[in-house]
Amino acid sequence: MAQLSLTINNRDYEITCDDGQENRLSQLGAYVDEKVAELTASVGQVGEGRLLVMASLILCDELLEAKLKLAAKEKEMASALAQVDGASGGEAQVADDVADDAAELLEACAARIQTIADRMVAS
Repeated sequence: MAQLSLTINNRDYEITCDDGQENRLSQLGAYVDEKVAELTASVGQVGEGRLLVMASLILCDELLEAKLKLAAKEKEMASALAQVDGASGGEAQVADDVADDAAELLEACAARIQTIADRMVAS
């Protein structure tokens, strides 16, 4: 097991993780610290516990939003694929368009994640 120190809201936390997960955990810790810093800038130091709960809620909201978008796209794709089974050329094009839209959404998400990761590494 590996151990590393994460700094969140100017406080160090010793964390144990599986070997090889240190970099990912450091990135996650930096992202949490970024959310706490944003909260601190807007509401001030309202107590460590409250800041961490608020940051957790924001992160969960981001995650839920991403899951809902993904589920909606999966539903669209499933519907389009079901139509393709007996589809004419026009219906097949609809399915291709939905698949293209889903791919673009995933690429945009990947780009955003990479940007966030790059900012964390640069910090």
